[in-house]
Amino acid sequence: MVEIPTICRYCGGAVHLVPAAKVYGPAAAKRLGLECEKFYQCQNCNARVGCHKGSARPLGNLANEALRMKRMETHQVFDSFWKERGMSRTQGYKWMAKKLRLSEELAHIGGFEMDQCQKLIRLCEKERNKEKKKETA
Repeated sequence: MVEIPTICRYCGGAVHLVPAAKVYGPAAAKRLGLECEKFYQCQNCNARVGCHKGSARPLGNLANEALRMKRMETHQVFDSFWKERGMSRTQGYKWMAKKLRLSEELAHIGGFEMDQCQKLIRLCEKERNKEKKKETA
């Protein structure tokens, strides 16, 4: 279970539950369809994590901008990977958990650190390359 953050793991600042409008601005939150969503945000350095839709349950752990960008990149690679293979999202995450030797509870990109993100990206690329070699053989 993901802990609710109260102290920032980057700077030690106070973390508060805030509406998406405070993170993105009211117009952007509305445009993104997030006007009812919440985030845990450090009031000092802006590290943050979103919440599951309609709840105050964090999607993962606090991330600074660099880690948020890496997680987005990882999601793009991984989501296209499991979709290309005709897997469901659940099947994709079960595959990830098995390959990374994680419990299904811990196999979520929202809780990954930089090294775990890069490991999953490399794993997806390696699997794709294996399949390309089979096709050309």
